[in-house]
Amino acid sequence: MAETNTTTDKNLALLHTAYKTLERGDLDACVEMLTENFIANVPGVPDPLHGPEIWRLGAQAMWEAFPDLRISVEDMFAADDKVAVRVHFRGTHRGTFQGIPATGREVSFRSVELYRIERDKIAEEWVAPDMISLMQQISPAPADH
Repeated sequence: MAETNTTTDKNLALLHTAYKTLERGDLDACVEMLTENFIANVPGVPDPLHGPEIWRLGAQAMWEAFPDLRISVEDMFAADDKVAVRVHFRGTHRGTFQGIPATGREVSFRSVELYRIERDKIAEEWVAPDMISLMQQISPAPADH
């Protein structure tokens, strides 16, 4: 008989909870799910970023820019200490994001994310959000010449 509470099941449950908590905007509760020495691997940044507060700053920037952020987990699977997620983000651009003032536009973009779990907490992430698509959706229209 298969064990019902495997490490893999626990890791999947942790990530489902983390995404629901993030969608509620409870960043304090999200940070509690990270290890003290959390590592973020982010595209365009040559070296990993360290610490839960780094994660909080990125999440806070998203929430300030897209306060109605909705998160749909489209795929999630786990093996050993890793969880892979394909996720869809939607929201309205109501605050400055990466120097672009609020446009009021609806946005929709996806990300593929990989997490490493350590002692029932998220220890490391590799995220690959489709920032090109997001930035195209909020960029000012080119001026006609």
